[in-house]
Amino acid sequence: MTSPEFLNPTASAAPASADAELQGLSETIRALAEARQGNCLALLDLLRKLEEQHQQIRETFFREALPNNRQVLYALLRDIEINGGWPYIKRMTLTELLENLYAAEQESSTEEAPS
Repeated sequence: MTSPEFLNPTASAAPASADAELQGLSETIRALAEARQGNCLALLDLLRKLEEQHQQIRETFFREALPNNRQVLYALLRDIEINGGWPYIKRMTLTELLENLYAAEQESSTEEAPS
């Protein structure tokens, strides 16, 4: 569902072209990740860059565009309810990292064990 126009009255791009731009950006990010597949440090760097951009957009452009009246606030909340929650970049926890390491060690020890 497209956001109500009054959420962003100064938008110059038509919704279809904005969607196409975002789709292109998404494909570029996917290609960057695929090019780094298997390289943990390069993928971590990519994730850090994405998180940095997320934070910059949230703290500048998004914060400045937040509603200043109830009607626009209602439309924003309605859009969040209909189209999904708040954007969030989940960080891997140390526990998840260790579980992944443990699973990899278990897998390699199983492969090395004689049958």
